[in-house]
Parts: sequence; structure tokens; C-alpha cells
Amino acid sequence: MSDVKVLNKGEKFAHASVGALHGFEGKQFVKDATGATSCEISFGTLPTGAAVPFFHSHKDNEENYIILSGAGKFQVDNQVFDVAEGSVVKVATNCDRNIKCTSTEPMTYICIQAKEGSLGGYTMTDAEITQREDLM
Repeated sequence: MSDVKVLNKGEKFAHASVGALHGFEGKQFVKDATGATSCEISFGTLPTGAAVPFFHSHKDNEENYIILSGAGKFQVDNQVFDVAEGSVVKVATNCDRNIKCTSTEPMTYICIQAKEGSLGGYTMTDAEITQREDLM
């Protein structure tokens, strides 16, 4: 497992890294490093044939899994389906879930956990185009 490194922090932002995802192993949560107050984000990698060692369910938070590499099986309650690079799986509250790598390469994924039903505005319903000098 790698450690999250805080690279940069300002009054209105935090910049952290788990390092290169190629070769990343284990599970790493980033909420504490970034100071996030709206969601928890974690990076995970499963080697070939491995699954998360337990099923779990959340009372308040839905989870969104984004598969970055590899392939496998995903189970929600009694339904099992294939996932692969590019798959996005939203899992609601109060149901069991687990994931297993079945590809010859490790499966790397991001999991974003946030309070179910809490999304208000998003994209342009919450955004505003602003004017600022481009310093990049």
C-alpha cells in the first residue's frame, strides 16, 4: 500500500497523490489528505483472482466504482456482472457489494462514496463561468 502524499494546500484547495497507478497495490483513502467534506475517494488494486475480502453495505452513502484497468466480476446482492476498464458502477445504500479481479493484469479502480440523494446542482447548474487572468 502506498501513502497519500499532500503535495500542495491552499485556503481553497488541497492537492494530494497516491503516486503512479501503474504498480499501485492495496487500498488507499484520500479524504484525510485532501480535507474533503463532501465525499470519500479511495484507490484500490486487486491482483489476479483476488476479491475484496468481505461484502459490505452502507447505511447513508452510495458508492461509485470507476474501473481504470483490468477486468472482473462485480456482485450487488445476488446479481453478478462483468466489469472492465471504463466501467462505472453506482451502488445504492443498504445492499451488499463486492468486486473480484478475473483478468491476468491487476484491476485498479477508484471508489467515490457520498451521501445518497445529496447531489443538488452539478455541472452548469452549479457552475458559473468566471473571468480570471490565465497564469498557466
